[in-house]
Amino acid sequence: MDWGTVGADELSATLWRERKQLELLLFRLESQLLHVRAGNWQWLKFTAADIEGVLENLRFDTLARNIESSAVAVEWRLPASSTLPMIISVASSGLWEDLLRQHHEALVELVKRVEVTAAANIEALSVGQQRTGDPLPNGALTGDGVAVVVPPRDPSTEDDVMFLAGSANIERALAATRDCSLPLLEEFLGLG
Repeated sequence: MDWGTVGADELSATLWRERKQLELLLFRLESQLLHVRAGNWQWLKFTAADIEGVLENLRFDTLARNIESSAVAVEWRLPASSTLPMIISVASSGLWEDLLRQHHEALVELVKRVEVTAAANIEALSVGQQRTGDPLPNGALTGDGVAVVVPPRDPSTEDDVMFLAGSANIERALAATRDCSLPLLEEFLGLG
């Protein structure tokens, strides 16, 4: 057995798990965005909880990846805090170099897609948040020209408690979405 690849095997497995969590995060963000744009504001408590759950799992996977990448970096005579591009640069030609490069490319793509989708969510949620002040007309537009269905506040059908609950759901969704920044992963990928 080539002991020089045991750590790389674990690192690769950890990167796969991190990729799967990023894909799930992207799915959750896209789902939330669809609900916001459709005016399904009542589902925000669920979409926010879904995003928070994925982010919690992603934090665990990031910790595991940091441990595995540090071990591989040290094994391959690099500083423990080496980035993935640095690790790839010293990987032996062939399997590990190719596999780690594929992980890098996929992770970079996922991070970019998460950033774009999170930004679209924040913008759409901010349109809905304005509802807590002066109601917007139905079909208010975001900066990218996409309509967001924002029903005006109707005091005859919505009491203050319902209004406050809806506002709290928007705030929670905004907070969860803002937490989707991934500075540690960006740094590891050499993007930061």
